Amino acid sequence: MREYQVKKVCGAPDWNAIPVMEVDHVMWTPDFGISMTAQIAYDETAIYVHQRAVEKNIRAELTDLLAHVCEDSCMEFFFSPCPADGRYLNFEVNPNGCLHLGFGHGRHDSMRLLPKKADERFGIKTARTADGWELTYRIPLEFLRCFYPELELKSGLTMTANCYKCGDCTVNPHFLAWNPPASETPDFHRPQDFGKLIFA
Repeated sequence: MREYQVKKVCGAPDWNAIPVMEVDHVMWTPDFGISMTAQIAYDETAIYVHQRAVEKNIRAELTDLLAHVCEDSCMEFFFSPCPADGRYLNFEVNPNGCLHLGFGHGRHDSMRLLPKKADERFGIKTARTADGWELTYRIPLEFLRCFYPELELKSGLTMTANCYKCGDCTVNPHFLAWNPPASETPDFHRPQDFGKLIFA
C-alpha cells in the first residue's frame, strides 16, 4: 500500500510547495504515453486537490449533470475519510469541469450525489496546458460532515484513497492508478486497494 503525506496549508495552496503523487500504474491497456500527477493539501476547513494530466488527444464532450464523465478524459479522486466505516466518496471530473460525485461501499451500492451549484461549492477549475490539462477544487469540511458528522481535518488523521486517470471513449482508452487495483478488468471501485493518506 502506497502512502502520501497530506501537507497542511494556510490559505490557498502553493502547489509548488506540495508533494507530488505519481499516478503511474498503467492498468488493463497499453501505455499510450498518457500520465498524471496529483497533489492534496488541507486546512481545518477543507481538502484541496490539484491534478494534472499529460494527454495529447483530449476528449471533452460531456456537460450534463448526469453525464458519465469517465467516457471523456477524466481525473478522479476516491477517498474514505473514515476507513473503518467502509464507505467512500468519488470525485470524477472532465476538462469541462463536469462532476460525477458518488458515495457508497463500492460499485454495487454507490449513490449518485447532485449537490446544488457544485462548481461553486467545490470551486472546480480546469485549464488546458501545453501538453494536457489540469484541475483544481476544494472539498469543504462542511460538506464532508453531511456524511461523517464527527470528522475533523487535523494532523494525525489517516484516510484511505486512490487517484485515477481514465478515458473510456477517448482516442486511446486508458486507465491509470496511484495504487493499482487488483482486478483483471477495469474497476476503480475497489476500496480494498486504496492507498493511505496521512495528514501531517
